[in-house]
Amino acid sequence: MNKEAHYTDSDIQVLEGLEAVRKRPGMYIGSTSEKGLHHLVWEIVDNAVDEALAGFCDDIEVIIDKGDVIEVRDDGRGIPTGINAKTGLSTVETIFTVLHAGGKFGGEGYKVSGGLHGVGASVVNALSNWLEVKIYRDGNVYYQRFENGGHPCEPLKIIDSCDKERTGSTIRFKADGEIFKETTVYDYDILHKRLQEIAFLNKGLRINLYDHRLEEKHDTFLYNGGIIEYVQLLNKNKNVLHNDVIYLSGEENNIFFEVALQYNDSYNSNIYSFTNNINTYEGGTHEDGVKLALTRVINNYAKNAKLLKEKDESLSGEDVREGLTMIISCKHPDPQFEGQTKTKLGNSEVKKIASDVFGTGFERYLMENPSVAKIIIDKALSASRARVAAKKARELVRRKGDLEITTTFGKLTDCKSKDPSESEIFLVEGDSAGGSAKNGRDYMTQAILPLRGKILNVEKARLDRALSNEEIKTIITAFGTGIGDDFDLSKLRYHKIIIMTDADVDGSHIRVLLLTLFYRFFRPIVEAGHVYAANPPLFKITHGKTIKYVLDEAEKDEYLASLPPNVKPEIARNKGLGEMDPDELRDTTMAKSTRILRQITVDDLKEADAAFEKLMGEEVEPRREFIEKNAGYAILDI
Repeated sequence: MNKEAHYTDSDIQVLEGLEAVRKRPGMYIGSTSEKGLHHLVWEIVDNAVDEALAGFCDDIEVIIDKGDVIEVRDDGRGIPTGINAKTGLSTVETIFTVLHAGGKFGGEGYKVSGGLHGVGASVVNALSNWLEVKIYRDGNVYYQRFENGGHPCEPLKIIDSCDKERTGSTIRFKADGEIFKETTVYDYDILHKRLQEIAFLNKGLRINLYDHRLEEKHDTFLYNGGIIEYVQLLNKNKNVLHNDVIYLSGEENNIFFEVALQYNDSYNSNIYSFTNNINTYEGGTHEDGVKLALTRVINNYAKNAKLLKEKDESLSGEDVREGLTMIISCKHPDPQFEGQTKTKLGNSEVKKIASDVFGTGFERYLMENPSVAKIIIDKALSASRARVAAKKARELVRRKGDLEITTTFGKLTDCKSKDPSESEIFLVEGDSAGGSAKNGRDYMTQAILPLRGKILNVEKARLDRALSNEEIKTIITAFGTGIGDDFDLSKLRYHKIIIMTDADVDGSHIRVLLLTLFYRFFRPIVEAGHVYAANPPLFKITHGKTIKYVLDEAEKDEYLASLPPNVKPEIARNKGLGEMDPDELRDTTMAKSTRILRQITVDDLKEADAAFEKLMGEEVEPRREFIEKNAGYAILDI
């Protein structure tokens, strides 16, 4: 220990005002990447939505102006403009320059609010080059501008008059490029998805999104049916089992619940829960209460209606959720979220209230709609039989021993390392490519598993059928995690799972089939960032003693244009990984120092689910529309 090191009073820094936000922006908005940039918009929009939740706002406009300036308008009450007794500043300046200042703490200004930390407006101001606020209130237009990270240019002032009936707030800001060094360009699609979601969750609220940059865009979101229309959108490309979306709502102890659900003929469930418009994608007590009630009510009805005999095993939660699309929205005056990211509701009292409110309503619905009740229970009984069959199949897989199946069917060539953090497994198509990969690999850390042809499309199959497929059993055993109820991410034997297929149509199809398998049955592996796609070169360009591999047509054209006019290169299109010798495959696709890997992520589960359903599901028409729309981008190898 170095006792000469000094630690004195002068080492303690005190950051005034918004300095702390600029010093550590990630603490307030998560990151300074593209995600953090868009978070600035959500903070201002959330304030407008809170006005809607309080019953004072019907219209919100979000505008992306030229230069990626954001403007958010609402027709709420308008921010109060008087002097704040505690700060001596105007309330507007207080809200935009003082952390933890707002109307969401005392319970008077807002009974229900999404932005509960009280830092939204001030954080956006701190992380902006400049910010302007206009308030329409009491027949006046108030204005104040802030620059250089939240410093007021002058006090709040009246710049105009307006109709006394007009109220609301308009916020304009330009994100600071010194903070958001990665990008200050807003993605219209990201804003579109979130604003549409907010409109679904607040029926009757109109949200307009405009883009005034290079190409004018405009979308209006207004859903008088609320989350009923949300479920209809999610089930758009699926075969629903009953026409009506079941909608239930109720209130207890000032906690309001609404649930919309509809079953389809798929084998997957999609349940999305929200609290005060915040997507609680990790679930929480509101989701737990609804799930418990769903299982209880369906079992009770099935037994009372003699659809399930007394001696029969009760339907499990997994059984009753098969094919279910459900939205759960909870409005809570004092929500307690677990973690800084607000992704899991922790209020203990909510579980029982959610169970009671949903259970009572759902039980009444089944009693009043026996034909729909029978459809739901028949679906659950079918799922139960498949679950039992899948359990037997999993037991069979386990009895085969640790790697017996992969040795028998897939000819796994394992790596020497037993440390998952440094171990990789390449899934390759065919023995030919497998042979080149085995000879070109780093035998210490890289395992090779050749696959024979195309695996089963699990979008159209339950787990029991998937477990009868030899290739899938091979993959399960190689990964070591188990599957279904047995799944354990901590047992994953390789922390990089790399799909390495040919750069052609068949290779793309195999890659999509594997991704569908991972998304449906190994989703935690994808969410944890363990799945990658290798990027083999499409062309080999040779001139003199120089060999250049390029990934695609665009890179080929760019490289050829850079060559001197007198160079006459030879261009060879790579037909497949199996035709590359081990050295070529190692240098271009497998070696850690030279390869290019694309990490597979699931940032938006609803979008991913819709994509897999569209491209791999039973419905042909959505797939045809996609192909016709994107056919112009295909490169044919004739």
